[in-house]
Amino acid sequence: MKPLSFADLARLPVVQQYESAFCRATGVPLKLAPPDAPCSPGSFGPGGNKFCARVASIPAGCTACLETEARLQRSVARKLALEQAYCYAGLTVVAMPVQVGRQHAATLLSGRVLRREPSERDFTLVLKMLGGGPDAAWAQQARKSYFDLPVVTADRFQAVLQLLNVFAQYLADFAGRHTLACSQAEPEAVAGAKQFVQSHVEEPITLTQVVQHVHVSRFYFCKLFKKATGMTLTEYVTRVRVEKAKALLVDPSLRISEVVFAAGFGSVARFNSVFRGHVGMAPGEYRASLREQLSV
Repeated sequence: MKPLSFADLARLPVVQQYESAFCRATGVPLKLAPPDAPCSPGSFGPGGNKFCARVASIPAGCTACLETEARLQRSVARKLALEQAYCYAGLTVVAMPVQVGRQHAATLLSGRVLRREPSERDFTLVLKMLGGGPDAAWAQQARKSYFDLPVVTADRFQAVLQLLNVFAQYLADFAGRHTLACSQAEPEAVAGAKQFVQSHVEEPITLTQVVQHVHVSRFYFCKLFKKATGMTLTEYVTRVRVEKAKALLVDPSLRISEVVFAAGFGSVARFNSVFRGHVGMAPGEYRASLREQLSV
């Protein structure tokens, strides 16, 4: 399969929509960051807190901020699980990996927040670690922005974590479907083959059927489809079936065996093996994770 680039993922309209909605709902800014590089505090835009942007404007603060996020990003990439860290100023930052298939495609990174009400003593210690700042005017402005930081209670913080988890899963699923969808820029034979597969996914599908449907030779089609999608037809059919199975598993009334055949897999054993290979967990575990997300 052709790897999904971070740039492709970041361009999806749903990303900007969710970043904006998340900030409005929680008061916490959110940014989709590359999986291998920290996201500077200033990149959160208007939703980012002014304290972090101000601190990042001086060498001592910029270095400390980048070190915190680089360490967090490395931990997320290694564990592929939600991680949180505290910066030198006592602020919490949260990172959630977005996995498309088995690929770590991006990281959802929250803006820094306080977990309790700040005190004058807290700010004095932070200012001291920053060497007092460039001048008195800078320190005064930093103090104001520090006490304007969002304070997130324990209950709200758990809700923030849950929303990050839900969106990471949704974004991964959305990106997977987006990759499989037809594009106007694709050759007609490729688009026709995709439509055929998606319409007959619950049935046995052979290369012979597909090339007859799109009216090209087998050799030409295989070369063309691989170049356009980065996948063989067999790989594409499998991906479509896995995505359909994921959608069906949302319905708790469906038995696993019903999902197997509705998604076009010939046997439960094959389904379990293929699903785990693409999603990283067994179908039952995936369904349980969906229930956990909806119950919180």
